[in-house]
Formats: sequence, C-alpha cells, structure tokens
Amino acid sequence: MIPQAPLSLGFSPCPNDTFIFCRLVEEAQNQQQPFFQHPYLEDVETLNLWAFEGRLEVTKLSFHAVAHLLDSYCILNSGSALGRGCGPLLIGREALPIQKLADKKIAIPGTYTTAALLFRMFAPESTNLVEMRFEQIIDAVALGAVDAGVIIHESRFTYAKAGLICLQDLGQWWEESFDAPLPLGCIGVKRELDSAQREEIDRRVADSLRWARAHPEKCYFFIKQYAQETEDTVIDQHIGLYVNEFSLDLGDEGRRAVELFIDEGRRRGVLPPGQESFFCSG
Repeated sequence: MIPQAPLSLGFSPCPNDTFIFCRLVEEAQNQQQPFFQHPYLEDVETLNLWAFEGRLEVTKLSFHAVAHLLDSYCILNSGSALGRGCGPLLIGREALPIQKLADKKIAIPGTYTTAALLFRMFAPESTNLVEMRFEQIIDAVALGAVDAGVIIHESRFTYAKAGLICLQDLGQWWEESFDAPLPLGCIGVKRELDSAQREEIDRRVADSLRWARAHPEKCYFFIKQYAQETEDTVIDQHIGLYVNEFSLDLGDEGRRAVELFIDEGRRRGVLPPGQESFFCSG
C-alpha cells in the first residue's frame, strides 16, 4: 500500500543527483499531497552518517556505506552511479611512486565513501588518512596540508587547474583488476517499507530520470543552485559521466558489479560480513 504521509528523501547536491531528482523535487513542491517530502540535499558522507541513525527513508548512499547498513537499507534498481571511466582519482602536487604512499598523509572524502574503500583496497598499507569534505581536498593538496588526496564529483574535472596531477585513476585500477564497472553510489530504501512502496519509489526515481533526459534544459536552474562548479561544460561532463543506463536500471551487469564490489571488500576484511540480500527487488 502506498503511504499517505510523504516519505523523507535525501540526495547529494552534485549534478548527477540533482539531475536525476529534479522532477521529483518539482512534484514535491507543487503537489498538494506529494509522495516525497521536500528533500534534504547534503554531502554524501553526511547522508552516509545519517543512514547509520536511520534518519531518512529514501537516501543516496555510497556503496561503501550501504555495505554496513544492509540490515536496515536495501539498494534500489534506479538512481545509482555506476560505470566505467568514472572512478575516484588519487592526485598530488608532483609524481609520487605508489610504493611510497605508506608513510604519506592522504586526504579522503569521508570514511564511508566508496572512494575511501577503493583507496584502502588499492593501498592497504596507507593508514594515515585525513577525512575532509570533497570540495576541500584540491586546496589541501595544493597547499601542502596533505601529500595526496582522493577526489570525487566535479573535482575530477578541475584539479588540473590547481596545478595538480593524477597519480592513479582508482576506477581504472578496479576495472583492470576485476573486469567490471565500478559501483560508486546508490539509492538506499529502508527495509521497513513494504514491497509495494519500494516498487513505487523505484518507478518514480526512474521516471524522474527519464523526464530529465527528455527535458534537460528544465533542470539547469535547479542543478546550478547547488553545484560546486556552475560552468555548463563542467555540469554536462559530470552528468554525462555519472548518469548512464545503470542509473536507470542496474540490470544484471550492474547487480553483479555491486555484488563483486561488496564481496571483495568483505574478503579483504574492510567490510563486515553479512547474509542480507543487497537489492530491494528481484
């Protein structure tokens, strides 16, 4: 049964999320009895931490975080960021051999971000990790506050302007090591919602994305209210990189990639064991 009370919703202010959810936000503002409440737009690590408290019924989560939360959240088919050529980048001021990372200070965009998990898989000997918001990492690296940093979101399109270089494309490392697309973020739904509610949420998120693809020009005002970088070219690059067919429906390939990613994290002892199903349906 579809709920009468609007559901709580959270997603990040990054262009891929504001693009996907643009239509749903419009509906929440204009409908007398909206399906969703007016959303919370927060940094993904904030949403990750809120999920540990169970604050939102529908929320964007890092795949790293959701692997810790499978007893209370399941993964929606639609709304994910997953693909090839879209992974986090390890950047620095100058060339730094990967084997010398162990004693270096490395900035990460939050403990429970997928970027942090991926870096820990890539360089398990590196333990001097400094957590900070993703938009602060480029400056921290450029100013020498840290030796290197793992960047996500719009930062991958702008770090070169700060005179920084890419030391390792972590997504490329994953793809070459495991021959699979990289899971970055998903939409988590509370397991306490029944199957009809979950299906309706899934349908609405997918329909919102279809609408945005058909009317992209109608989303730019909303996107630019929250984006760190407001240049049209950067926004277009961001959406083009992180919003794809996996965002509409994970499908068999996407689901296998998610299972592989979480299983590999468990095998390496970085993620907790568990028996729960990953997905909300299917």
